[in-house]
Amino acid sequence: MSTSSPKVTQAPVPMRFVGPIKIQGQGWADKVKVPLATYEIPLWHSVGRGARVSVLCAGIKTTVVDERMTRSILLEADDAGAALQAWQSLQNSQAQMQEQVSQHSRFAKLIDMHAQIVGNLLYVRLEFTTGDASGHNMVTQAADNIMTWLLEAYPQLRYCSISGNYCSDKKATAVNGILGRGKYVVAEIIIPRELCERRLLTTPEKVVDLNIKKNLIGTLMAGGLRSANAHYANMLLGFYLATGQDAANIIEGSQGVTHAEVRDGDLYFSCTMPNLIMGTVGNGKGLDFVTENLALLGCAEEREAGENSRRLAQICGATVLCGELSLLAAQTNPGELMEAHVKLERNAK
Repeated sequence: MSTSSPKVTQAPVPMRFVGPIKIQGQGWADKVKVPLATYEIPLWHSVGRGARVSVLCAGIKTTVVDERMTRSILLEADDAGAALQAWQSLQNSQAQMQEQVSQHSRFAKLIDMHAQIVGNLLYVRLEFTTGDASGHNMVTQAADNIMTWLLEAYPQLRYCSISGNYCSDKKATAVNGILGRGKYVVAEIIIPRELCERRLLTTPEKVVDLNIKKNLIGTLMAGGLRSANAHYANMLLGFYLATGQDAANIIEGSQGVTHAEVRDGDLYFSCTMPNLIMGTVGNGKGLDFVTENLALLGCAEEREAGENSRRLAQICGATVLCGELSLLAAQTNPGELMEAHVKLERNAK
C-alpha cells in the first residue's frame, strides 16, 4: 500500500441545517438543529417535517443500547481440532490480550470475543470500546498487537489476515445486525392522532399498515438482510458527511428496523439502528466545517470519554427517525412523494 499523500481537492456537497429536533436523550434533553450534506434537496424538507412534529409533542426519546467496534483476525491451524483447542484456550486469555492493547492505546478496551471455525481456519471477532473515536484504526492497531502476542503464545497457529471479514466492516451482514457494530441506538416517538393527521396528513393506522406491508413484508420479499426500513441510508449519508464520518459505513449503518403501532389512538413510531459507526475525534474531524458542526451539536464538550460520541449517535438516530417518519407518512397518500420531489427540485433549479 502506497503511503504517499494524494492531492486533496475541495468538492463541497450542499449542506443545510434542519430542525430543531426535540430530543430526550440518556441523561440530557435538548432541541438541536442538525446539519445534512446532500444533493437530494427534498431530504432537508422531509427531515424538517419530522423535526417539526417532534417539537410539537414530547419529542424523540433516544437510547444507546450498546456500543462496540470490531476487528476480526484470521488464523490458520493444521486442522479444525487444533483451531478449536486454540480458541478454547484464548477465551481464558482476555486479560493478557488487553495488556497488549493497553501498551499502545489509552482508550481501546477489549470487551468480548466471538469465533467461527471453517475447516482449519479460525476467525476471531475482537470487540472493543473506543472512547469518542469511531475506532477503525484503533481496533486494527489493537488487533495487530494481539496478533503478535498470539502467534508467539500459540505456535500451532499461523497468520492469514489482520481482517477476516467476520468484523464485518462496510458490508451488510447478519453478524453485525445480531451482535452490533458501533453504537446500537433506538429512537422512539409517540405522536398524538390529531398531530399525525394535521402535520403528517395521515393516520396512525395508515402508517402502521404501510410499515408492515412495505418495510416488513416488502423487504422480506426482496431478501433484505437484518433490515426493514424505508430509507435510513439517506439521512445517514447526509449526517455522516456533515460530521466527518466515514461515509462508507452507511452500508451496515442502514441495516435497521422501523416499528410502528397504534397506542390508545396515537402513533408509536421507532427506528432501531444497531450499527451506527461514528465518532467525534479522529479522521475527518479536523476540517473546519466539521469542527464547527460538532460544536453546534454540543458534541465537542469536555466530557468523560465516549459521552460526546454517544450524544452524536443519539442525535443521528433522531434525525433518521424524522426522515423515516415523514417518508412513510407521504407514501400513505397517492402522488404526494413525487409531487414533493418535482416541486422542490424544479424550484431549486
